[in-house]
Amino acid sequence: MTTFQRLTGEMLANMADWDLKIPTAGVKFYRIGEPIPSEVKAFETDGVSLTSCQANRQAGLGDAVFLTRRNIGCIAAAITLGLVDRNRRLAMEGPRVYTEIMRNQSGKSDFAPPTPADFSDGTVYAAPAAGRKEFCLFGEKDSGRFATPEIARKAMAEMTAIQPPNVEGVFFYNYEFDEIDLIPDVVTMNVRPVELTRIGQAYAYNTGERVEGSMGPVRVVNSDLIVRPYLTQKINFSSYCVGARLIAQYEADRLGLGIPWKAFEVVVQGMKDSRYGYPFPDYPGARA
Repeated sequence: MTTFQRLTGEMLANMADWDLKIPTAGVKFYRIGEPIPSEVKAFETDGVSLTSCQANRQAGLGDAVFLTRRNIGCIAAAITLGLVDRNRRLAMEGPRVYTEIMRNQSGKSDFAPPTPADFSDGTVYAAPAAGRKEFCLFGEKDSGRFATPEIARKAMAEMTAIQPPNVEGVFFYNYEFDEIDLIPDVVTMNVRPVELTRIGQAYAYNTGERVEGSMGPVRVVNSDLIVRPYLTQKINFSSYCVGARLIAQYEADRLGLGIPWKAFEVVVQGMKDSRYGYPFPDYPGARA
């Protein structure tokens, strides 16, 4: 049994008196030049691109995915996760999930996908205002994600990212993954609000610290739930974004929670210590 599997099991066992299931994934960064285990490399998809929200959701459900510059399906996530320079003016090679949606709705046979710089300067997120409606996602009436490129840049300034890029790959895996005993940098959980309540209480029990939520309308999984906790070493929760809801299909009654590893250890211990101080089994809807 791996450390991640053992601690997750302890948390869930002390949280509920039934076999509670919460989709839980580990996220591990591999910097350029850092050795990558063969057990991790084996999960790099070949010929199929995946967004980070798809990878995270599938990992929570039991799969594993190794995302690199070659197979990441979302250019914005590639920027956030430190896989590509935000100012790159060349499109990333090959079809990508996110930009293929643009291609299909554009109706243009000569469609040229946006570059990372097109994301970073606000053109993609405010495509109608920027005069680039081929970068829309939802057809002729799509308003874009922000009213203007300037507003998009203001929003992106608050979206945590690893820049300059120095990441070779990011491994998403389920807590039951046992091919190697791998400690994640960040633990992500797909929680119901009632579960978030109890986890926040467990964290506060031995720390007295609050759990806060910072979210934007886009880049939630990669920025708000992974990179923000990774860089700040603070727990963060969010209600997911348009891509997570529509592409990864996160459920309507779920929120995203990102916990850096050291804080996850605190949550597990706090869940044990406060088991009889916060009767989660009696919370309305907890057993649903």
